Amino acid sequence: MYTDIVEMREFYDTTTGQAVRRILSNRIGQIWPHLQCEKIAVLGYGVPVLRPLFRPTLSFMAMMPSEQGVVYWPREGPNISCLTELNDLPLPDECVDRVIMMHGLEGAAEPHDVLREAWRILKPQGRFLAIVPNRRGLWAHSDKTPFGTGQPYSLRQIKTALSDAGFLSERWWHALYMPPIKAAIGLALGEKLEKYGERFFPGFGGLVMVEAGKQLYAPIKTKSQQLHGRLVFPLPVPLSPHPALHNMRNS
Repeated sequence: MYTDIVEMREFYDTTTGQAVRRILSNRIGQIWPHLQCEKIAVLGYGVPVLRPLFRPTLSFMAMMPSEQGVVYWPREGPNISCLTELNDLPLPDECVDRVIMMHGLEGAAEPHDVLREAWRILKPQGRFLAIVPNRRGLWAHSDKTPFGTGQPYSLRQIKTALSDAGFLSERWWHALYMPPIKAAIGLALGEKLEKYGERFFPGFGGLVMVEAGKQLYAPIKTKSQQLHGRLVFPLPVPLSPHPALHNMRNS
């Protein structure tokens, strides 16, 4: 079960949502600090963490599940998002360098099939980053945020799921130690909790992040040359950029 796209966007426009997106954007920037001339597929709803990664040399495509819905993104530029089936992506084999999956696995009816599709479109030397709710964390138990919907994972569970789909987990972290409360916590406090939480309370972050590569010997189902998946693109939104996004962009 996926969170509706409207609720998802509304959450990330709140003060707490803005803090979450900044924390996760910083984490991804630390994990992949030197992105150059690469194609990146974002599966689920990972666009809130993408803005700091935007560079002229990078090519992005945001693919959102049909059960969730799709929004035009970014609001102030050319659209990069589309609606599709995450277990039947309309992309050829081995066509992207990086895959980020966020708000995409925990709501899937068949998570193994979703991971297999991510495996299929990833290049042999590509990198996969899974971001899922931590079963032991507070965020998975709060239905007031998108991370409280669907199936949470422990670190062992997500590593097993990745292995079963043909991935080799290489690095992993816990993230999001700030509590899931609707309050003006402030980015500074959120970043301090992130720093000390990882040091003194490892394993209790709200999210699990796992970077994985492909096991090239893993079997994969054959697909015909014709792509059967379909894409649905959202109509442009004739709105000015949201003030929160504008402030974040200029910060």
